[in-house]
Formats: sequence, C-alpha cells, structure tokens
Amino acid sequence: MQDQSLPKSIVFLGPSYPYRGGIASFTERLAQEFNVNGFSTELYTFSLQYPSFLFPGKTQFSDAPPPLNLTIKQKVNSINPFNWIKVGRELRNKKPDIIIVRYWIPFMGPCLGTILRCVAKNKHTKIICIADNIIPHEKRIGDTLFTTYFIKPIHAFIALSNEVITDINTLRIKQKKVMLPHPVFDHFGVKTTKQEALNKLNIKCDGRLILFFGFIRQYKGLDLLIKAMSDQRIKDLGIKLLIAGEFYEPKEKYTDLIASAGLAEQIIIHDQFIPENQIPYYFSAADVLVQPYISATQSGVTPLAFHFDLPMIVTNVGGLKEVVVDKSTGLVTEPNPTSIANSIIEYFATGKNQFEEKLKIHKRQYSWSVFTDGILSLYKQL
Repeated sequence: MQDQSLPKSIVFLGPSYPYRGGIASFTERLAQEFNVNGFSTELYTFSLQYPSFLFPGKTQFSDAPPPLNLTIKQKVNSINPFNWIKVGRELRNKKPDIIIVRYWIPFMGPCLGTILRCVAKNKHTKIICIADNIIPHEKRIGDTLFTTYFIKPIHAFIALSNEVITDINTLRIKQKKVMLPHPVFDHFGVKTTKQEALNKLNIKCDGRLILFFGFIRQYKGLDLLIKAMSDQRIKDLGIKLLIAGEFYEPKEKYTDLIASAGLAEQIIIHDQFIPENQIPYYFSAADVLVQPYISATQSGVTPLAFHFDLPMIVTNVGGLKEVVVDKSTGLVTEPNPTSIANSIIEYFATGKNQFEEKLKIHKRQYSWSVFTDGILSLYKQL
C-alpha cells in the first residue's frame, strides 16, 4: 500500500525540452526518477524562455531527440503577464501535490512568482523551489526586487550547495530550507578509451590533456586558466588545454590572450554548445577537468565529471570545494594563475589513478534516489 503521507502528483516548473542546458537536463532526469518510483509527473516549460535579444548564446533549443517517458507542456511565456495568470490558474485548478520550481536568474522572478501566487490560492499544492542561485553571479538592477517577489509563495527551498544556503539566509528568507547536493549526471552515455575519444574529436594529443567544459562566462575564470598555461613547467610537460563550450561573452577576449601568450599550439578551442552524444568523448579524452571559477554556487559540470570518473581541479570558491575533496578526489586551489599552475603540476606528479579510485567511492553519495528521498522528506514537513 502506498504511503498516504507521500505526494501522488508532481509538476515541474522551469526549463526542460526543447530547451537545452544543465537545468533542463537536471529537471528531466529528476522527473524520470520520480516516474520510476510510481509518481505522476508533468513538466511545464516555456513557450518563450528568453527574448532572443537577451540570450547570449547561439540558440536556446536542443537538437537532440525528446527525453523518453515524460509529459512536457510548453506553456509559459516569460514576458507575458496575461500568460502568467492563465498558467497559474491552470495549475491552481489542477491541484498537484507538489510543484517543484527552478530558480536560477532574477529575470524569471516576476513570471514564476505570479504563476505561483495563483497556485497558492488552492491551499493544497506545496511549492518547493530548487534554487540554483538566489544571488546571481552577474548582478543587474532589479535583482533583489524580482527575487523578493518570487520568494513569497514558496513553501520551502532546496539549495544545491551551502553557498546558496548562505545567500538565502542573507535575504532573510524565513521558509524552510535544506541543502541537497547535485546528483551525478548519469544519463550522458558511457566512458570510452582516451584514444577513441581523441579520434572522435579529431584531436591530436600524445600527452596530457586538461579540459575546461561549459558555457564561457566571466565568473568562470577561463582567463586565469589560460594564464596558468603560460607557466614554463606546464609547457615543458607538453600539457594541452581543451576548451569546450559556447562563448557567452566576446571570444576575442580569450583568443587575444592566447595569442599574446604564444599558446596557440597548447590550446584547442571547440567553440560550440556540446551535444549530449558528444559529451562522453570530451570527458574520456581528458586527464583532468579544471574549474578555475572566480565565484560559484555549484556547477552542473562537476556531476558530469563524477559520472565519467574524471578527477577535478577546482578553485576554493562557493560550492565547488564542497564536493571535491582536496588531495583525494581532486585538488582545491586558489583562483589565481600561479596557484592553478601549481595544482596542475601537482596533479600530474601524483597521477590520475590516485584520484580516480577515491572519486569512484566518493560519488556514490550523489545518487538521484538520495535526492528524491530528500524532496519527499521535506514535503512531509510542510
């Protein structure tokens, strides 16, 4: 007999297919986990997510097939207040037991906040927010106002790192809050041999290869990593850097830095959004993932590295240091070129295998079942 204290119906509100990116992938994988365990789920995503002039990338849409066994409805227009009320009333009348809403940028505050205010009037649905960010990395006028508006109808918050919990407390949010670490992205294929991966990517590299993966934005510190590659010790070891991701700021900022440092032969750039079917090759080709972030809450790239058993070098900022155990599953360094270079040298001197075996054990705690159990436990407390 099903536990009557558990919810039966769950609606996810936020990015999902046909939109691309880590948040959409996370939401789809979480919904599939609930489906497997007998819950009824629907995903309400956007009919319009960002107006094109506000989107820094090449496209917002995935060219992959839709995820299997999910009910996805493109209903939400992020800039149409009449649509917000319509969707809010629809969800209010549907009366799901839980709405799980994603919050990652204040721009969405008015839209999502209005929808959820409508829903809350049914006095039945519990609204749980998975907060990727509460205080954004790149601040703009109106951020606090939009976030404050969004917060009011939420019953509880799930943060993916303690850094976000700190940000929630900074805004004096009174609702219940818990931290549940980002689960391992385990649905992006399987690891291949390094040589096969290099062949698939058409990369010639006989030695060591560092990976920087994901959207390129100022706060991710790619410029620090490029400067670290100028270290003579790294050059002497023949270490190469593979930058794989779409530039969300001027590419010339980085290509000019590479040229001025004479690093053209050491650095390979794949300037594109990496399709899901290509992800295994990037993480299989690399010897280590480097995340030289200047600021961070958490990163969806870290769970990818866990899935492919790829050790990491991360900077001592935000939630990155919470999941990478220094000198065990990887190295934690300071966000400056000298420290990053020192850690790269230390990593290869220690050997990948020393980190990889410990990582395989450590990642077991980041399962999707642990995450869904955490959501259900939180629901029972509301």
